[in-house]
Amino acid sequence: MNVVDLSAHWPLIGVGIVLLYVFSVIHVLREYERGVIFRLGRVLSAAKGPGLIFVFWPLDRIVKVDLRTITMDIPPQDVITRDNVTCRVNAVTYFRVVDPSRAVIQVENYLYATSQLAQTTLRSVLGEHELDDLLAQREKLNVNLQEKLDRDTDIWGIKVSKVEIKAVDLPQEMQRAMAKQAEAERERRAKIIHADGEFQAAQKLHEAAAVLADPAALQLRYLQTLTEIGVEKNTTIVFPIPMEMVKSFLERK
Repeated sequence: MNVVDLSAHWPLIGVGIVLLYVFSVIHVLREYERGVIFRLGRVLSAAKGPGLIFVFWPLDRIVKVDLRTITMDIPPQDVITRDNVTCRVNAVTYFRVVDPSRAVIQVENYLYATSQLAQTTLRSVLGEHELDDLLAQREKLNVNLQEKLDRDTDIWGIKVSKVEIKAVDLPQEMQRAMAKQAEAERERRAKIIHADGEFQAAQKLHEAAAVLADPAALQLRYLQTLTEIGVEKNTTIVFPIPMEMVKSFLERK
């Protein structure tokens, strides 16, 4: 039976183990990644990366953090507005990690925590406003949501850049009531416009009557009317003679 003597190969085996260890401690981080290093359970002063870094296992542990902007949908939330109207609102938020160390140390899962905080913030902020503000002043509400959410997540090293309300779903009864209200508002405006037109027409007629009170103006208007009627060839015009002209002829006789 042949026995293999490994004593002559120990140096090669040692070199192989060292090379494997060296390759295992080499990490390459992308431009948008940072590595939070824990050495014997204590975090290092600053996050590492991008590029080539060394993680000396088993003394070190690395947690990779993505610095790109994250788009997160806020699921539809049942919101009761200030005027006691129930509606379902969903939104989307955009945020990114600006301090990887705090994002790992201060919160267990910053993605889940930000999602839950966004949902509660959406309900609380919109609950302070009436339904008309929710429908007409959406841009202002977006700014309020972004500021409050960014302020609350700052301790986690997260920057909320934007929050947008996507849709507001109203109950069918409220939609019908709003449709009736809009129809009544349009009718009110139509009646006001019609009454205003009648008032302006009456005012112009009053001014015209004041001008035509002058006999000369009335006579000129009368002659103009005769001219317009005389355009038609088949029209017979009866021209009345003023009594003043007849009286002058009678007096001469």
